[in-house]
Amino acid sequence: MVQIPNTPTSADVARLAGVSRATVSYVLNDTDAVRISEPTRRRVHAAARELGYVPHAAARTLRAGHSRMVLMPAPAVPVGPLYHRFLGELQAALGRLGYTVVQHGAVGQGDEAARAWAELRPVAVLAPGSGLGPHGVAVLKRAGARAVVTLGPARVDGAHALLMDHTVVGHRAAAHLYDRGRRRIGVVLPEEPGLEFFSHPRLTGVRRALNGTDATVTGLPLGYTERAAGELAARLPELGLDAVFAYNDEYAMLLMRALEDAGLRVPEDIAVVGADDLMLGRLLRPRLSTVRLELPSGRELAGLVDHAVRHPGAEPEVRTVLDATLIHRESS
Repeated sequence: MVQIPNTPTSADVARLAGVSRATVSYVLNDTDAVRISEPTRRRVHAAARELGYVPHAAARTLRAGHSRMVLMPAPAVPVGPLYHRFLGELQAALGRLGYTVVQHGAVGQGDEAARAWAELRPVAVLAPGSGLGPHGVAVLKRAGARAVVTLGPARVDGAHALLMDHTVVGHRAAAHLYDRGRRRIGVVLPEEPGLEFFSHPRLTGVRRALNGTDATVTGLPLGYTERAAGELAARLPELGLDAVFAYNDEYAMLLMRALEDAGLRVPEDIAVVGADDLMLGRLLRPRLSTVRLELPSGRELAGLVDHAVRHPGAEPEVRTVLDATLIHRESS
């Protein structure tokens, strides 16, 4: 018969460490209100590790009215490797600050989603995309969230805002192509649902960059398949285009292969620019010109979340966190 060991309690930790249960609670909950010496903290942590004691998250949440959980709803739109790397850095940085990061699946939109997030009693919510409104922010705060941070093109009343305006990406690409002498510029618009959240602002950025010049802009809907790319490549000569901003590096590489198959030379016949600066783009021949997105470090953003949690009554902060740099290579 298998013997199931007793679950260690905070009282067991207190006895082994030679302290009170209250001291164990203060140390393991990282409470700032009570000053505890560093040797005592080390003794409590060592006892907890030796016994395999883990604080009860639900009980701790009930006592404090919130958890140490930072909730990150899963993006409602497809995102690429650059954004995933950014989120990974952020999660690691928050972990070093003592937070537990939990990604939450799709549960509707806007205020409906906010109510589902509030049930988990997170101490902070970091909401990518758009859709969360002032009412949803209020729901989260009433449920104990000390900080609500949005990542998107516009701010939301009551929330800290990290503004990510993708018009700058299209602007950088178009300005580069125009400076290289290109005047009939196509802009790839991915047909994959959800990507319009990024592609439409990038198209707007292209148009703003070329406004008042002698250049023309043509939108190019494109599905992410070899067949769709081949059909578009076959149409480009009749469209008279001499350059394409291909939305991102993945679509640019797809299109460049189709252009080669159609007998069109890059950049002699058509210049191509992508975005994201993926490693594969540097391995192509010709090497892919691209727009490198510049995002804040995960450590910087984690610091903002931590500050907001510690000062819940402070005025919401607004930061522009997306910039872009054109990397000129052989394809343009």
